[in-house]
Amino acid sequence: MKIYITAVVKLKPEYRGEMMPVLMNMVKETRKEEACIQYDLHEAMEDENILVFYEIWNNAEGLDQHNRQPYIKQFSAMADKGYVTETTIYKTKKI
Repeated sequence: MKIYITAVVKLKPEYRGEMMPVLMNMVKETRKEEACIQYDLHEAMEDENILVFYEIWNNAEGLDQHNRQPYIKQFSAMADKGYVTETTIYKTKKI
């Protein structure tokens, strides 16, 4: 079953310069993953520090493997250090 993810990430403005290369690398590397169907990053028009990932995955196993990748762990570590004010993840299925 395909999995659809929408993840909203709010960056602290003072860390945007450090975070953007990490996020862009996540996009580049994730698109190479076998289970990845789509992985896009969007920026809110009203606030450049609100970023939205839209993802489609072939299956849960592929998504689990994705979450173990070093580039995802790098983002998580930076988020844990306070570079991000909020992350909201919606894991959905198409109806």
